[in-house]
Parts: sequence; structure tokens; C-alpha cells
Amino acid sequence: MIYWRKMDKGFSDIMNLIKQSRFNAIRAINAELIELYWNIGKYISKKIDEAEWGDSVVMELAKHIQLNEPGIKGFSDKNIWRMKQFYETYKDFPKLSTLLREIS
Repeated sequence: MIYWRKMDKGFSDIMNLIKQSRFNAIRAINAELIELYWNIGKYISKKIDEAEWGDSVVMELAKHIQLNEPGIKGFSDKNIWRMKQFYETYKDFPKLSTLLREIS
């Protein structure tokens, strides 16, 4: 009976390691996605501000992504506009923008 309790404790410890690693992986992925969204928003915002691109570029970009990489999801014109808005909303607050990109 004592043997099984020790095994159960060991198994629980391993399950906790698995859960912690999964949590860490999800946090890392989320941080990378937020950084990606920030960089896309920044790039588009600057191109539009410099008059290199017009507002229609977001729709064209969304279509381009869908056509060339149909397996990539989450880059509709609405989502790309949100990325631009995300960047523009927080770009003037360096401490806050850094914190936002670290939040999982």
C-alpha cells in the first residue's frame, strides 16, 4: 500500500511538471504573437503615415496572406486593423507598451 502511495505522489509530481511546461509554452507563444501583432501594426502604421501605402492596403494584405498562405488564420482585414490600432494606441507609452507585450 505504501508503495502505491509513493508512485501516486511521483506520478502527481510528473503531471505537475507537464502542466507547468505546457503553461510556460503557452505563455511564450502568446508573448511572441503579441510581439508579432505589435510589429505588424507598427509597420502598417508607419507605411500609411509616410504615405507609401493607402488605407486599402490592409484589405489587400489580408487577401494576399489568405491567397499565399491559406493555412495561416487570424489575419483578416479586421484583425490587421486591430493590430494597427493596438500599436497606435500604446506607442506613446513605452513602459506600458513593453508591459502589454509581456502579458500572456
